[in-house]
Amino acid sequence: MGSTIVGKLVLVMVTILGLWASQAWSRELHDATMRERHEQWMARHGRVYEDAAEKERCFLIFKTNVEYIESFNQDGNKPYKLAINAFADLTSEEFKASRTGYKRSSSLRTASMKPFQYESVTTIPSSMDWRKKGAVTPIKDQGQCGCCWAFSAVAAMEGITQLTTGKLTSLSEQELVDCDRSGEDQGCGGGLMDDAFQFIISNHGLTTEANYPYQSVDNTCNAWKAASTAAKISGYEDVPSNSESALLKAVAQHGTRISRNKKIHKP
Repeated sequence: MGSTIVGKLVLVMVTILGLWASQAWSRELHDATMRERHEQWMARHGRVYEDAAEKERCFLIFKTNVEYIESFNQDGNKPYKLAINAFADLTSEEFKASRTGYKRSSSLRTASMKPFQYESVTTIPSSMDWRKKGAVTPIKDQGQCGCCWAFSAVAAMEGITQLTTGKLTSLSEQELVDCDRSGEDQGCGGGLMDDAFQFIISNHGLTTEANYPYQSVDNTCNAWKAASTAAKISGYEDVPSNSESALLKAVAQHGTRISRNKKIHKP
């Protein structure tokens, strides 16, 4: 009887140890596979680390992000999927610090009190996609420079220019980064779209991306290149914040009623 009990206990212990070993092996296999994926990701995006310590730290961030992506995508109730991109080894804080440069100005509070010119508009479509109108340029990458404000202003100007002229032209973010240094705008150090629009108006337009290509760094303003303007605006207006209906009214008006003197709008 005693030997039977002992035998069962040994069997239980062996089973438990086997499970632990299996789980440990699975974790090791998972980590090994994840490290291979990290190496492949590094090669694809040209990522190089300063030393082994930085590589290990970034690998752990990469692993956490990938596991979150896979867990999210397994939930069939989501209307979209996530994917691994060039920022997979960054924390949210690191991404914000290196990629976002929007500076919210106190002057926006005054601007937000101004009446929205399309507030009373009632006849609007259920949706509006400027891509279908050919008013959106291919995806651009701002890189390590915190000049999202410049990309936002330029994208809005590219769209309205196409809608008013029928010609889609990629305009220069680098001109804003280098030359618009008044007010809130400080190149890769951040800025404000309203100030960018004011600069464009004062400068009588903006040149093309081809003439003044993006470098992802702060440079000295090239006044000669900036003088060759390719598109102009005469004004701008802020759409009420946190209101998709107001945004739809704005883009729908500019998407359906085209004139050369219309004011530019930004999200």
